[in-house]
Amino acid sequence: MGDVGLDSILIHDLKIIPTSGGNVMHVMKSSDDVFHEFGEAYFSWIEPGRVKAWKRHKIMTMNLAVPVGSVKFVFFTSPVNFREVIIGENFYKLITVPPGIWYGFSGHSRNSSLILNLADTMHNPDEVERKDCATVDFKW
Repeated sequence: MGDVGLDSILIHDLKIIPTSGGNVMHVMKSSDDVFHEFGEAYFSWIEPGRVKAWKRHKIMTMNLAVPVGSVKFVFFTSPVNFREVIIGENFYKLITVPPGIWYGFSGHSRNSSLILNLADTMHNPDEVERKDCATVDFKW
């Protein structure tokens, strides 16, 4: 995996285009700088106040957006150096996370929130590492 720092996490503004009948929320085009390859796309719901942590991908680059609700993402490379980012429908951003960074997230709105991951590889259980939430000293 090599040495990866928290400054390698990229955050990009995303466009919301108002239209009659409902907004169009852009996420990614193949011409975007952060697009490298398509592996799979999936959605994950997170309930208010719930925490899902900790994972680290060995190969996958994640591109995360939250079109419904809001989510607090927490990233670290060492358990004393954290980076927190909150995104959601009212602060619509794309977070690009390279492999080698530990992450977790929590629901940060009154209702359930929806996360979209546009990944550059397909899911492979052998390429992800996990830690129990209690093994990392972070106060959600």
